[in-house]
Amino acid sequence: MTPALTDVDRAIRRNRAAALRRPPVLVAAVVVVAVAAWVLLLADGTPAGAAADDPGKFLVTALDAVTFAGLSFVAASGFTLIFGLMRTVNMAHGSLFLLAAYVAIRVQEAMVGRSRNIDPADVGLLDWVVPLLAGAGVAAVLGLLIQQVFLQWNEGQEMRQTLMTLAITVVLADQMLREFGGLAQRMVWPGTVTHFFSIFGERYAATRLFMLAIAVLIGVLLWLWLNRTSIGMVIRAGVDDRQMVRGLGINIRRVFALTFLVGSFLAGVGGVLGASFAGAAPGTDGSWLLNALVVVIIGGLGSLKGAAAGSLLYGTVVAFSPAYLPSQYSYYAIIMTFGLLALVLAVRPYGLFGRPA
Repeated sequence: MTPALTDVDRAIRRNRAAALRRPPVLVAAVVVVAVAAWVLLLADGTPAGAAADDPGKFLVTALDAVTFAGLSFVAASGFTLIFGLMRTVNMAHGSLFLLAAYVAIRVQEAMVGRSRNIDPADVGLLDWVVPLLAGAGVAAVLGLLIQQVFLQWNEGQEMRQTLMTLAITVVLADQMLREFGGLAQRMVWPGTVTHFFSIFGERYAATRLFMLAIAVLIGVLLWLWLNRTSIGMVIRAGVDDRQMVRGLGINIRRVFALTFLVGSFLAGVGGVLGASFAGAAPGTDGSWLLNALVVVIIGGLGSLKGAAAGSLLYGTVVAFSPAYLPSQYSYYAIIMTFGLLALVLAVRPYGLFGRPA
């Protein structure tokens, strides 16, 4: 038998762990200071220029980072519920994102009465909100169906869940290509939010701030649901100890089905926002699944505040890299994402707010 650890042994292990974490933390601090100095003072040969010389472009880039982070958070929050909190692997999350976008576009076209060249002035707020709810609703129902038919009976078998949902992704991609075609399509913002304002002489679209406001509202409602309602407490308790929750007479399968439904609905909301922001096309599902994975890895599994922090960091890198890398190296901006992942995981192996499973 292994002898019990004494207090001295535990102290030694804690000191060793702290010593191992210290170099990555110092490296991360040096990198942050160096990047801040570069962006503020030294970035003369970059597309945006040094922030001290051109504060307008800096503020626009910062707003781009925050608004893209909002969209990433909406897309990743559903993934956080399903993958991070329930520990259920759903690689069809991106397909739900894209399907909701296509459905919303079709519903909006039917409501407006036109299928091409829709002007924002022709789109009222209801002509955007109703398609949003319709598309997200379809994604929620399909997600629940996937969970009940394919995933419920093999909980804890991550490899099997991965392969099954990847197969579902391929099937859905083919069917969406057949039904909606291979050309890019766009959801049109309502005319009430489609205008520009000026920031230090730079024009900025109000639609991006509208998208950010929706993301903030979703984040607040989701936090209240998980932390201030009885069903949210049951969800968190069920993740930690399912047998104990079952022993209290609570139907944990029904609770997790509701969680999957909400997570799929959020994927659909993200899809409609994404279609309004950048359009929808074949391949968009894979791109946004990757975005959600990056956010969840950075923030940590099962943490809503981790998803928010991960989205903000990811959005900052996505927005600032092409703007503040030297012009001849701006096409290397994508590498900065992997640098962010490496830096965060070196300092916090389970993500910023994650914990061991």
